[in-house]
Amino acid sequence: MFSISQDFAPPFKLISPFFILGGVFYLLASIYIFFFTADNLFVQDTKVLSFVHLYLLGFVMMVIFGAMAQLVPVVLEVGHSAVELFYAIWPLLGIGTLLMAVGFLGYPALLPYGGTVVLISMMIFVMEIFSTIKKVKKFSLVISSVLISNTFLFFGIIFGLTMALGYAGVIEVDIISLLRSHVYLVIGGYIIVTLMGLSVVLLPMFGLSHGFSMRPLEISITLMSISVVLVVISSFVQYFFIEYTAYALAVISMFIYFYMTYTIFKTRARKEIDIYVMSLFFGYISMVVAVTFGVLYLFISYEPLLLASGWLMFFGFFGFVITGHMYKIIPFLVWFERFSPLVGKQKVPMLADMLPKKSSHAQFVFGAIGVSIIALAILMQNDTMIKAGASFLVVGAFALFRNVFFMINYK
Repeated sequence: MFSISQDFAPPFKLISPFFILGGVFYLLASIYIFFFTADNLFVQDTKVLSFVHLYLLGFVMMVIFGAMAQLVPVVLEVGHSAVELFYAIWPLLGIGTLLMAVGFLGYPALLPYGGTVVLISMMIFVMEIFSTIKKVKKFSLVISSVLISNTFLFFGIIFGLTMALGYAGVIEVDIISLLRSHVYLVIGGYIIVTLMGLSVVLLPMFGLSHGFSMRPLEISITLMSISVVLVVISSFVQYFFIEYTAYALAVISMFIYFYMTYTIFKTRARKEIDIYVMSLFFGYISMVVAVTFGVLYLFISYEPLLLASGWLMFFGFFGFVITGHMYKIIPFLVWFERFSPLVGKQKVPMLADMLPKKSSHAQFVFGAIGVSIIALAILMQNDTMIKAGASFLVVGAFALFRNVFFMINYK
């Protein structure tokens, strides 16, 4: 069990903009889905690229960066080297995300500027994390995962900026080759390795789990890291065996990670099925289905399978695991800063009191239905179902946006 030292905790006003902006970009990405039709659902379509950057940079990365500002001191058990730098990260990441999303929609001249601004924000984040890690005297598996994931992020954003310059015609590069490396470095190398590492911190902390083995985590992180490196190598040497070995290792890694989370849930003392647990259930089921679709795509090369796999991985797995944790992390941080000094002096609320129960359940139900309908719509190439799924998703996104403000402003 990890504890949070008040000496290391950054002020909540530094972290809250990350969650607010994350909610805004989640809502924008959900509305964006109305503009998709079955005709433009291709991996390299500019609308798809715009949507992916809007969602991954604006929601996924924004919320992860905000959470890491708080969790890094918990995991590393040292204070930030320069926590004030986080005040610069969220506006730069927000501006860069918008420039890139608009740039892909028909204004490619904006891509180098958006890519550069995103690069600056992420380089500030990575350098601050590296500088903080230098203060650590003893490395654990979780700390190693933070170091590995941020190293992959560093190279991922270099590849991304190079591609942005290529799209804008500033330089000539093989965008197709770089795209695979960029996607794997950022998604597999950073997002998934980060989620794996933090899982053994957050899941036991919120579920009061104990007595589980860390060995599956070590194996899954190792396999995923090797997979990412092999994909990058295969992008340049174009060797079939290396590429498919990398895919196989990634699939094995994800299933071992799923097994590890299952053992953590099995050993938890807190058996309550609340919005947090429900969100994780849906997220991990989405992950298993997404990986299964990805494996099927390797055999039958039906592109809707690849798109449905990406959709379920992004909005199903990343989306619900992140929103589920927001319902735990935000109330805890607000309570820690606003009410913990009052303990013993006056009545203070419980963490459960700070969660909008009906609205959070509405967000879960509408979001889960929307994700499921759109996954089917992608497989069936059905425009009407895409719009129907987007309608559910937007209602859920509005509920999430409201819930974030409710929790942050709880008094």
